[in-house]
Amino acid sequence: MRSHLDGSTTLERSAWGQGALYVAAAVLLAGVGWLLDPLANWLVSLKWAPMRGPAELLVSVPEPWLTIGLIAVGALAGMALIFFDSLEQVSVSVSGDRVLLKRAGFLQEIVREQVGHVFQEKGRLVLLGPKGEEIAREKCDLNGRRMAAVFTEYGYAWADGDPYEDEFRIWAPKTPELPDLANALLAARAQAMKSSDSGDSVKELRRELARIGIVVRDKGKQQYWRGPGRQ
Repeated sequence: MRSHLDGSTTLERSAWGQGALYVAAAVLLAGVGWLLDPLANWLVSLKWAPMRGPAELLVSVPEPWLTIGLIAVGALAGMALIFFDSLEQVSVSVSGDRVLLKRAGFLQEIVREQVGHVFQEKGRLVLLGPKGEEIAREKCDLNGRRMAAVFTEYGYAWADGDPYEDEFRIWAPKTPELPDLANALLAARAQAMKSSDSGDSVKELRRELARIGIVVRDKGKQQYWRGPGRQ
């Protein structure tokens, strides 16, 4: 957390915190890599087992190079996981008149009058407008208590969760309470959610729904929706 001369405060992962995540992920996945050696040998010892072919290929590598290689690959995979996750995380600059959300290639400025409530939900920072419309939902796994303290200090209404939680309803095709465009977007989003490589499409369709005043929440593969909340 950094305070600036212009009166704003920036919340972001600290260097030591980011470093600790790299180390923890590297150690964890290096351990997983180390365990692959005995697992592969066990699979090869069975008369029949799934993935036996890859296991035989793995154990054909001589020691100690097999163990060293598995540990190294696991450690690198852990570090890569944290690196790509950090690219999606936003830093948050809060002042009395605006909120700035920033990450590589992305900047969203939200003026104070646009903000009704702020809360954190499943590792994402969510900002709602005065009528409950969703104006921002970005990946941000910073400490919730710290964020609550900063937003509250600047006069923003921090909530423990969505204040309009009770208004969410399960979506079904051609829901009569929704306009045709909203139903079409939700149908496209439901289809996109079935594919493992369509994360960007799912996010963009959420943004399109937010532009027409529809807020979406996912529970597994099922979508729930609500319109703007009551003022």
